[in-house]
Amino acid sequence: MTRTAPGHVILGSPMPDAPEIPSEKITLDRLDEQADWYSRKSKRAQRIYKSFKVVEIVAAALIPFLAGRKFDYHDGVIGGLGVLITILEGILQLNQYQQIWTMYRATSEALTHEKYLYLAKAGPYAVAGVNPPVLLAERIETIMSQENTRWVSVQEQGGRSKDAKS
Repeated sequence: MTRTAPGHVILGSPMPDAPEIPSEKITLDRLDEQADWYSRKSKRAQRIYKSFKVVEIVAAALIPFLAGRKFDYHDGVIGGLGVLITILEGILQLNQYQQIWTMYRATSEALTHEKYLYLAKAGPYAVAGVNPPVLLAERIETIMSQENTRWVSVQEQGGRSKDAKS
């Protein structure tokens, strides 16, 4: 460590008192954080998707029910329900909530599965000559990379289906 004056240290010099964090802890922490993130985002997408669908179903059921009755603003209400259904379905298609919900749930479950295989030293972690912490890091990064590729594909499909409807 290079000192310039009493108590001053040049930036970038090593910190002698910094504790060494085991790579296994770093990897398991990342795995837990990512599994939790995918789980939260999956739940959010599921809530949005199901909420929109319930509103669509109720609006669609109200149209024939209200069509047989006469009241003030009859045509506007029925037309408004049809417009509401179209807008909600367009948002669902644009944002791909159902696909994101299922993809993120699958990724969260895959990460959790990988964690339990690792902790049990089972499956690929039971093979002789394997460095389990390194293998775990590689496998969780592969799972997340594959999910990212699927997400891009879903976004492109959503864009193509939107363009095809135009």
